Amino acid sequence: MKKIIQSLLYLSIAVVFFASCEKDEARDTYAGGTAPVFTASVRDSIGLNYLTETDPAITFKWTNPNYKFASGVSSQNVSYTMEIDTAGANFGSPNKKVVSISQDLSVSYTQKAFNILMADLKVTTGNVAKIDVRINASIGGTSATTITSNVLSFKFLPYAPPPKVVTPDAGTLFLVGDATAGGWSNPVPVPSQQFTKISNTVYEITVPLTAGASFLFLPTNGDWGKKYAVSDASINGLGVGLNFGFYTSGGSNMPAPTVSGNYKIHVDFQLGQYTITKL
Repeated sequence: MKKIIQSLLYLSIAVVFFASCEKDEARDTYAGGTAPVFTASVRDSIGLNYLTETDPAITFKWTNPNYKFASGVSSQNVSYTMEIDTAGANFGSPNKKVVSISQDLSVSYTQKAFNILMADLKVTTGNVAKIDVRINASIGGTSATTITSNVLSFKFLPYAPPPKVVTPDAGTLFLVGDATAGGWSNPVPVPSQQFTKISNTVYEITVPLTAGASFLFLPTNGDWGKKYAVSDASINGLGVGLNFGFYTSGGSNMPAPTVSGNYKIHVDFQLGQYTITKL
């Protein structure tokens, strides 16, 4: 009899425990929220200009989604992500930009910061770009709690900052040095030692180079008064990725690769770098 009473007591405790758990679960049941209302400090167009790049470009704001559980409004932290994509892509393009914004209800960008952010979308500088922007809210990044805002659309004109190294005035570039067939004779033989202009900031040439020697870039064939050189020739023996600058005096010769052969020299004035690739 004692064992029967003891068993009934254990059963009663178990029933109370499970009932309590069910009440806790009911109290914590997720009840949804309200989609954030997404607004911005400008409408339609976002002004970007290198001359005013430290000025404000845009401020995005949104409302709290007020997540609720069966017991009431949630006190848990809400995190946000802002999605930016090219207009009409329905936020599905491979270049879509996703920005994590933690628990804030706004984010601001200067013209420079926004221009840099938009570079990830592979927009073309100098051409008007159109984008769609929205906010996603969630509790702890849990997909089941994600709520998406309304979509805002903008157009803007992305810009390219000035090149790090001044470009050749006449749009020409020549190779001189004992690493080349023409040696240090100036003017250099053309067209064999004249670069091909790929764009306003990019020049390329394919040429045999002699190991252990050096070279320079000249904007004007036959003129030693202006040249492109490096500040320190010991940085990289291959000359790959070396920073270079524009000099009217001073500077060091650029080192040739350690192995003789045919090479492509790629000069990027926008980045202020050149690279050498063996063919």
